Amino acid sequence: MNKVKPQDSPVLIRSVGVDQDRKSFWTVLEQSGLIADRGYYERCLERQEKSEMDVLLGVLPEHAVAAGFCLLNWQPKYAFFRKTGIPEIQDLNVLREYRRQGIGRAMIEYCEKLARDKGFSEMGIGVGLDSRFGAAQRLYVRMGYLPDGSGVSYDRKQVACGDFRPIDENLCLMMTKALF
Repeated sequence: MNKVKPQDSPVLIRSVGVDQDRKSFWTVLEQSGLIADRGYYERCLERQEKSEMDVLLGVLPEHAVAAGFCLLNWQPKYAFFRKTGIPEIQDLNVLREYRRQGIGRAMIEYCEKLARDKGFSEMGIGVGLDSRFGAAQRLYVRMGYLPDGSGVSYDRKQVACGDFRPIDENLCLMMTKALF
């Protein structure tokens, strides 16, 4: 995949592919505190090789540093998205020192463009419900994402009324946006 700098954005977005990009990817995971999930992200890279997912880096060219990453899952686990053919942006993460600079927005816009170019008319995204995800919740709404109407999910499975789940990163509100 080619390197693309979204219009009016300080970030260059590229697919994790070559050795240097992989090194940068692992560095971002380590700085994000997500390196403990290395096996999960190795599987994501394997899925990218099968064209099931895109693993994307957001790079700040002026600093020559990877500032964040996200996954664009073409075959999401969440049943509603899978059934209706909606790709899902997952694990969007911008390193703390680079937040509030438009990097997250640029990465979402890039994913939306990829989906439109493949003929998709809708994009999905999930967001955690606790205060750690407050900035993301606000960003997604400002960008036009709305709850999908299915309530909350835990580990991408719908939570039924009366069910108890921990409030952690797996408890999410799933959202969609029309792309056209």
